[in-house]
Amino acid sequence: MRRLLFYTVFQLFVYSLVAQNNAELKLWYDQPATSWNEALPIGNGRLGAMIFGQPGKEQLQLNEETVWAGGPNNNTNPAIKEVLPQITKLFFDGKYVEAENLALDKVVSPNSGMKYQTVGNLWIDFPGHEKATNYYRDLNIENAVASVSYDFEGVKYRREIFSSFTDQVIIVRLIADQPGKISCSLSLDCPLRSKINVADHSINLSGITDDHEGQLGQVRFNALVKPVCDGGAISVTDQQITIKNANSATIYISIGTNFRNYKDISGNAFAKADSILQKAVSIAFATAKANQIAAYQKYFNRVKLDLGTTAATSLPTNERLEAFKDGDDPHLVSLYFQFGRYLLISSSQPGTQPANLQGIWNDKVSPSWDSKYTTNINAEMNYWPAELTNLSELHEPFLKMAKELSVSGQETAREIYGARGWVLHHNTDIWRITGPVDKARSGLWPSGGAWVCQHLWEHFLYTGDKKFLADVYPEMKGAAQFFLDILQEEPTHGWLVVSPSISPENSFMKNGTVSAGVTMDNQLLFDLFSNTMRAAAILGQDAAFSDTLKTTRARLSPMQIGKYSQLQEWMADWDKMDDKHRHVSHLYGLFPSNQISPYRTPELFEAAKNSLIYRGDESTGWSMGWKVNLWARFLDGNHAYKLITDQLTPSIRPGMKEKGGTYSNLFDAHPPFQIDGNFGCAAGIAEMLVQSYDGCIYVLPALPDRWKNGEVKGLVARGGFELDLIWKDGKINKLKIYSRLGGNCRIRLLQPVKSADGTKLKIANGENPNQIYAVNKVKEPVISPEAKLKSTKLRKTYLYDFQTEAGKMYEFGIGR
Repeated sequence: MRRLLFYTVFQLFVYSLVAQNNAELKLWYDQPATSWNEALPIGNGRLGAMIFGQPGKEQLQLNEETVWAGGPNNNTNPAIKEVLPQITKLFFDGKYVEAENLALDKVVSPNSGMKYQTVGNLWIDFPGHEKATNYYRDLNIENAVASVSYDFEGVKYRREIFSSFTDQVIIVRLIADQPGKISCSLSLDCPLRSKINVADHSINLSGITDDHEGQLGQVRFNALVKPVCDGGAISVTDQQITIKNANSATIYISIGTNFRNYKDISGNAFAKADSILQKAVSIAFATAKANQIAAYQKYFNRVKLDLGTTAATSLPTNERLEAFKDGDDPHLVSLYFQFGRYLLISSSQPGTQPANLQGIWNDKVSPSWDSKYTTNINAEMNYWPAELTNLSELHEPFLKMAKELSVSGQETAREIYGARGWVLHHNTDIWRITGPVDKARSGLWPSGGAWVCQHLWEHFLYTGDKKFLADVYPEMKGAAQFFLDILQEEPTHGWLVVSPSISPENSFMKNGTVSAGVTMDNQLLFDLFSNTMRAAAILGQDAAFSDTLKTTRARLSPMQIGKYSQLQEWMADWDKMDDKHRHVSHLYGLFPSNQISPYRTPELFEAAKNSLIYRGDESTGWSMGWKVNLWARFLDGNHAYKLITDQLTPSIRPGMKEKGGTYSNLFDAHPPFQIDGNFGCAAGIAEMLVQSYDGCIYVLPALPDRWKNGEVKGLVARGGFELDLIWKDGKINKLKIYSRLGGNCRIRLLQPVKSADGTKLKIANGENPNQIYAVNKVKEPVISPEAKLKSTKLRKTYLYDFQTEAGKMYEFGIGR
């Protein structure tokens, strides 16, 4: 008996070790969800659901990406045009309060954008199953399938649920280990104006979205639910479907709307939903699941990250999250990184809408901030992982939105600013509004178009796609034309500045947000003008226009270092050392831009670091996600890891106020839920391992002490270089670089390496001859005489060049 007990314990120990070394990428729990922030998300870019996993009454909260309040409109108010010069004059005259009050009173739009809205819920009732035992639920992000399993009255039950990329339906599979044991009822509800009828063994929920801020709700939608059973019987009432004694059941959920594009809602919602449903039910479940997994893994499997595993992987995800700060769980970082990629794959597919403030997951009629696209950082942050983590195609919805905004934004530029080109303020929605939103303290910021255009340029830098660049060049040019027309000469230095504007969403004094020449605007315009000039040169056109941009760029305000040795946020030295505001807008020049560098601009580099130290670490979830990227760019892996620890702290804790961090389902908490923190932190983890912004590819630039050994495969650097990397004891062991485009590859390393395949490495000197890695020189900063800068000590690095051919792999190992 003792020998048997020992053998059993030994086997369990061996199994534990095997499990640790082969930890799956799963979110798993031993209890059902009791709130939306515990439910698990599935999505195919268009259709989303949150799965609660209750044994007795399963809830699938449903979303379709185009279910938005209102209808086609733009929120341009021509009356704003009259007051903008007055606001600028008041500001330049030092009458800051008067400028603020005038802006608050007069800069008002017809609406502040429409709301993204829930479709409702599918309920699956299993009588008596609330007494289940041996409960388990998970979301496997390696195959994008969620499951629930439990025992009840001697029967093992299992549910599998996924949102099909190939069949465009949500599929729920119900099975048991004994025949004839699947009995349940299906029903739908919806908080919007709707009605339900049941016919032909299908439930049809038809609805229409809300009126909002003077706009009539015009999006019509149909949600259809149809079960297909093996054995048993199906009966119906006017509100629900009942399944009795089936061997198994497969439930299909199809949702369609009348939305065609942001200007056209002439579609037939029912016809779309029904057509999709009829095709889906004709496909065997095993085939549908296999097709779904293949379509998902085409994207997901491109990148692998192994930071090590420990015994913590045997705990439910919520317990791992609670223990992370004081524990040893590097695998949770890998899981969180890959969960970010999972969410992007699941909420942004080619041809869909871009991921909004909550991706595609929202259970409310009136979500926080309407779940719109906040373009003063949050919408852009959603797509920070797209190129670097090998999901370039999934950038397409955001890039397409930029093209649409460049059309609707022409009206706003013309009617409000009297300018050519196009403008976007700090917020937009599915109808592509471009006017100011939420009054002046947030909305009087006309630089959203410049930031959106940065994504167009970045996509080119990663892909080298000149056809794409030619297609989007008019959008870049139009955005630049707008700023050429609206720039103002400030009276003190004669610099050209954006006025009026704000530094998103911060204030330089009590009741003082409206400003001129804020640092972020200057940085954004420097990038927009520089990128448009380079694009024109690559395409061989618009030389005269480029000359105008170059001349104008030379008159933009330089970055300034203030009395606290900080990078100034405003044109005047108004920063406060105790300002803990969540936005760090003036650090855009460090990340995601490349204007601040430890090697090219050491004074700005140090000043930017001082600014971030003053801001502090803990903040809202998305802000901490941004700070991971910033500390990675500061080459401080341990501080970046500390921000990951802050991010992976439970947002909800007993007896404490909810705060920024992470919910138990690994959703980012502002609070409430915003998906941008998930995406921002995923990008930051990648930036700790590979950076390619500063004229070269820097490998392991910000590796924390906690990640001594690890492996990553498939990260992408600008210029189309794909990297596989193994490191041991904090040093590179093996490095493979696959060249998609060819050309010179310049790498910066913290150690010497040697070629493993005969590739000729040479010490790099001068500018990188690969034009994708050209770096624009910024102006020398204006430094306050009160500033006390200390030079940042940088680690010794090795800079190599080697020539590549498109389609070839290059391998390197430990050097001498």
